[in-house]
Amino acid sequence: MARAYYSTVFEQPAGEVWKIIRDFNNYPVWVHGEGTSEIEDGRSGDSVGAVRSLLYRERRIRQRLLAQSDVECFQTYEFAGPATLPVTDFKATLRVTPVIDGNRAFVEWWANFDCEATARAELTQTLAGWFETWLESLRDAMAV
Repeated sequence: MARAYYSTVFEQPAGEVWKIIRDFNNYPVWVHGEGTSEIEDGRSGDSVGAVRSLLYRERRIRQRLLAQSDVECFQTYEFAGPATLPVTDFKATLRVTPVIDGNRAFVEWWANFDCEATARAELTQTLAGWFETWLESLRDAMAV
């Protein structure tokens, strides 16, 4: 099993960061790029089992919310249907933790997945880079 990981610290309080992330349908609000998102079957963006259908940079991506906690400020998701990457058993988690010193937020995003051994290093690096880019996008959105 491979693991891609990225973490950073936001200057805003954890509650403010989590308020934006927690809605599974908010992805295009804080991720730069041409994107739309729709929760299928009329479910809400914070209901476990909800499937979001994203159009991001001309790629259709379907993801299912597997777990979410407002107490622990995390959400875990997987691909719904065929993965858009050459991976299997993909599960990703995005978590926000309070940093008491300075009332800031520690934000981490990781994915565990299986793939061909020859692709493991490249996919791990690619995903970690995307997580970094998307969290920088969130930082930019919160600065406005």
